[in-house]
Amino acid sequence: TSVPNRALKAALMAHEMPELADHPTVRSEVKYGQNSRVDFLLSGNGPDLYVEVKSVTLSRKAGIAEFPDSVTARGTKHLHELVEMTKSGHRALMFYLVQRTDAEVVTLARDIDPTYAAAFDMALDAGVEVLAYDCQISPQAITLGRPLPFRK
Repeated sequence: TSVPNRALKAALMAHEMPELADHPTVRSEVKYGQNSRVDFLLSGNGPDLYVEVKSVTLSRKAGIAEFPDSVTARGTKHLHELVEMTKSGHRALMFYLVQRTDAEVVTLARDIDPTYAAAFDMALDAGVEVLAYDCQISPQAITLGRPLPFRK
């Protein structure tokens, strides 16, 4: 479960993500919200950016990666925490790292966790941003790959 965070941190530190280039300062596991730690707090130009990272492994249809693969009360809590950050004037981002090489699009498994899906919709309405990437897998490492479209 730590692979997505390590892969994203390496990409952030190497400034490999143009979407986040205006936030060059990267801090991990920063306390925020109600007894939570955000995966990354990025700062630089503009408001701070709170980033939660999720690992995506489920695929039930060819080319489509889905999150979550089980009910995730913790994931739902993270969405609510990100909404609170946007209300405080910060930016917030859900980052989905697809840990498979056959995905062309990422979406929610709404049938698996309708509560998470509802919280996701509310988070989008509140201004929480979404990014999804696949990864490159080799015997030596798992690294950030290419951006994938996220289909609501």
